[in-house]
Amino acid sequence: MTDETLTLGESLDMTAAGPLHKELLGRRGKPVTIDASQVRRIGGQCLQVLLSAQSTWAADGADFQITEPSTEFSDGLTLMGASHLAPAAALSPVQD
Repeated sequence: MTDETLTLGESLDMTAAGPLHKELLGRRGKPVTIDASQVRRIGGQCLQVLLSAQSTWAADGADFQITEPSTEFSDGLTLMGASHLAPAAALSPVQD
């Protein structure tokens, strides 16, 4: 099975959660790479969708990874206590 890359949009706000869930659901069972390089804002609802997807892919035994996290994506994950979602995010320090 080939890996499919999903590129996240700039704003992962409440209105993006439904479409993100639908997009991920359509890829279930297949390895997926999520490109977070364009993200400028991440909200709690999209974080929940991504955390749920990570758990689902792990339960299914399929690869799930988030790559190229933008500074804003990394900072958002860190602030919400979810830097484990994208290990590269832990390398990006939160700006004061």
